[in-house]
Amino acid sequence: MPRPNIVFIMSDDHAAHAISAYGSRVNRTPHLDRIAQEGMRMDAVFCTNSICSPSRASILTGTYSHVNGVSSIWTEMDYRVPTFAKCLRENGYRTAMFGKWHLGEHGQSLPRDFDDWTIFPGQGDYVDPEMIDENGPRIVEGYATDIVTDMTIDWIDGLVADDPEKPFLAMVHHKAPHRPWVPDEKHRHLYADGTIPEPETFFDDLESRSKAVRGVHMSIADDMGADDLKQEVPEHLRGAENREERMRWKYQIYMRDYLQCIQSIDDNVGRLLDHLEERGLAENTLVVYTSDQGFFLGDHGWFDKRLMYDQSLQMPMLIRWPAAIAPGTRCEEIITNVDFAATFLDACGLDAAEVLPTSQGRSFLPLLRGEQVEDWPEAMYYRYWEHDDPIHHAPAHYGIRTRTHKLIHYYGAGLGVPGASDRIFESEWELYDLQADPIEVRNVADDPAYAELRAQLEALLASYQERYADEPYRGPDTPHPEWGPYDEEIFARVAEYVAAIDASSR
Repeated sequence: MPRPNIVFIMSDDHAAHAISAYGSRVNRTPHLDRIAQEGMRMDAVFCTNSICSPSRASILTGTYSHVNGVSSIWTEMDYRVPTFAKCLRENGYRTAMFGKWHLGEHGQSLPRDFDDWTIFPGQGDYVDPEMIDENGPRIVEGYATDIVTDMTIDWIDGLVADDPEKPFLAMVHHKAPHRPWVPDEKHRHLYADGTIPEPETFFDDLESRSKAVRGVHMSIADDMGADDLKQEVPEHLRGAENREERMRWKYQIYMRDYLQCIQSIDDNVGRLLDHLEERGLAENTLVVYTSDQGFFLGDHGWFDKRLMYDQSLQMPMLIRWPAAIAPGTRCEEIITNVDFAATFLDACGLDAAEVLPTSQGRSFLPLLRGEQVEDWPEAMYYRYWEHDDPIHHAPAHYGIRTRTHKLIHYYGAGLGVPGASDRIFESEWELYDLQADPIEVRNVADDPAYAELRAQLEALLASYQERYADEPYRGPDTPHPEWGPYDEEIFARVAEYVAAIDASSR
């Protein structure tokens, strides 16, 4: 079989529970559903740091934030850790990147490893956006989601005309549905009746949570402002006594705009799928749809992401590859964004251990083929570094998620990470029994009935930190080692760990 093409479509902040293939109660996404119907729905894909830039760096490099150095949205790509795009390009693939980059747009942080690229600066604009390519910035007229799709289709058409046998990687990175949620005019009639269902935990009082979590500024009622709503809150909805009514009013506006932005994503995914079929490329093209992380859609009363609760932690992932993936299949194994790079290389006939030796991920290609993998990991490790940032004030934390439980340690220190505060929070823990409490509203970290389980999960957490060479927080009086490739010593140490893991798995 010839080497496959890869079309990697990634949106920004698209929660899995706003995709009808995942059982959405709030919208319908027929074209995204088509990928699931003709391929596989991945049910347990998680990000390792739920924020834009770090997730993108982990996807490209197959490494955790402390290895690739992109720990916050204030850090940039420096390429001391190579990318899977580089590996593909060096092995005969043509490569392109269109849309949101968010890993820096100056000097060494600009996209490389791509034959063609055009990106939004920063977050990008929805309408008539400025875009940057190797010739500099320019204004591109139109709606951002359409523009990115048009660029991708035009690039693919050029490749087919030039050399139809040579495989390609197209990274299609949409801005939508990122804040401030500006829909295309043609979708503004959708969801306009104010009857979008509220989530089960909409009025969660957060009573059993840590102080740090209760202090985050992500409340729809209190922290969603006029810039998000495109209007001021009416006088009769202001004040503490009107909080519940105000929250409901804001939610309907927020979700209407958010879902209208997603409608454009869905339409353009359909355009791209149709074009691949028209060009005769569908059979041997691996099409991936995902988002850089999840998002709170009123869950626990919040918007945004960052925290380790499942709505923020889970990444949607739908994959179609008719030549290798059976239609209508599902995968429930735990996978992270660190695993993507090794998987794509494996699908293209390359061994990540050889061409991308810094990778900390593992190929899930056997799972895509429907194979049983006896030693597949039963847990995933997460770490959020951007402690107490000036907008959201989410605390630094790390944790472990298994199929049935989740343990989170809010260690509450910035450790010098760009964008993090130097305030120190008290150490706090949360533990959730995902079988008894799937909506994560009852923290049982201090429940004596869970003491033995907590001890086991703490040991598992420590073992994952050792495996990935990530130093745990040891208190304000103990210096924390520098993270990332900026410290060559820890980078070399990580490489040794990766080599040892690879050797033991052969």
